Amino acid sequence: MTDGPRLRGNASGDGDTLSSESTEEDSGRVALKKEIGLVSACGIIVGNIIGSGIFVSPKGVLENASSVGLALIVWIVTGVITAIGALCYAELGVTIPKSGGDYSYVKDIFGGLAGFLRLWIAVLVIYPTNQAVIALTFSNYILQPLFPSCFPPENGLRLLAAVCLLLLTWVNCSSVRWATRVQDVFTTGKLLALGLIIIMGFVQICKGEYYWLEPAHAFETFQPYDIGQIALSFLQGSFAYGGWNFLNYVTEELVDPYKNLPRAIFISIPLVTFVYVFANIAYVTAMSPQELLASNAVAVTFGEKLLGVMSWIMPISVALSTFGGVNGSLFTSSRLFFAGAREGHLPRLLAMIHVKRCTPIPALLFTCISTLLMLCTSDMYTLINYVGFINYLFYGVTVAGQIVLRIKQPDLNRPIKVSLVWPVIYLLFWAFLLIFSLYSEPVVCGLGMAIMLTGVPVYFLGVYWDNKPQCFNTFIGKLTHMCQKFCVVVYPAMGESRNVGNQGME
Repeated sequence: MTDGPRLRGNASGDGDTLSSESTEEDSGRVALKKEIGLVSACGIIVGNIIGSGIFVSPKGVLENASSVGLALIVWIVTGVITAIGALCYAELGVTIPKSGGDYSYVKDIFGGLAGFLRLWIAVLVIYPTNQAVIALTFSNYILQPLFPSCFPPENGLRLLAAVCLLLLTWVNCSSVRWATRVQDVFTTGKLLALGLIIIMGFVQICKGEYYWLEPAHAFETFQPYDIGQIALSFLQGSFAYGGWNFLNYVTEELVDPYKNLPRAIFISIPLVTFVYVFANIAYVTAMSPQELLASNAVAVTFGEKLLGVMSWIMPISVALSTFGGVNGSLFTSSRLFFAGAREGHLPRLLAMIHVKRCTPIPALLFTCISTLLMLCTSDMYTLINYVGFINYLFYGVTVAGQIVLRIKQPDLNRPIKVSLVWPVIYLLFWAFLLIFSLYSEPVVCGLGMAIMLTGVPVYFLGVYWDNKPQCFNTFIGKLTHMCQKFCVVVYPAMGESRNVGNQGME
């Protein structure tokens, strides 16, 4: 994209005094602040992985696994594979310590076009649709008690979802600390709710309610085993752990990323795996597989069976979980767009931060507006199905990039260096699921690829083509400068980590 003026900012915060020289305040420059400690880092990972799914519909895995025992094995195996993938990302995150996650890694290892396509599909569909769906789930659980005998009105759901998005965008624009505190609080809340479910499950087991956990019954099928269905259950389980890589999007805002990035991963992924497995164990102590599959909101049904007058806790827990999920997604996706703009793959305005708050306000506003637009369409669920395959595709491409980087740059400084056995194991599992996805749903995967490839002409016109007409460059420059003054933002000083990340990579 054409560069706007890369102005540095006067730290007084006066939008009319933007100048081409950086003015110092405290540490001397306007840059992203390192305000994310270990606890907040864990909150980002756990909060983004655990959305509404484990409360509402964990039945996708059970339905395709055909038995309770195999479903629990799937949850454990996919948790282990997720941990292996996260281990690979930990090495990449400290080797290329730039915000942007897999986009930054793919761009640096495989080149600008590959990185741009990862960014394009994220900007166009993945994050706007995911955030819209989570916000709609939040509004549904808030409004449902007001409409006990019918569904809440569609317009009311979308309006409340929009209010949720606007409120959390304001919080994220105001302060990184506020945003991480919101994430910490709501992640704690959802873990407490899941802890209650797990404790109730143990109580049920102590009462002798473990019929579906006995080996003789755990593998009792409610439909014949089918290899295709089993593969689909692993795919569903892998999707349930989505969000495990989100901390890599905010690497530059981590306090001591070389220690806290891997530590947060090593704490969070086993914790989520434990919660997922034992929450599903708890569910089957109160419900038969048939009841679980028939429920549209498993945690709510569980609460109605076991919590009596306190059953209202479950729908409130789902609402709180989704509210925190929207916050975490806004926080991390805006950093992805910020990183893309800084690399010249999006308008440079999106790479600017507020002169005092040091938050990427233009990127946050862009994220919010694109999600609000997605709320206005009825096709977002269809779009998610189309691009879910592409999202998973890039996980494997990124892990493959770790192996490529080892070969191309064997002497590159790697504070963490994992055995190549782990990326190979991850890629074998990834290839199995990818091939099965192509075989079982070729049209959906093909449409997802087509949506991604629409980014190719955009890349060559917007990024690769340098000699754009002068009138176009002048217009973009003036528009960027006007938006800079409106948002009181400047192009940040480049930190040391950026140079390390680029060392030997071009």
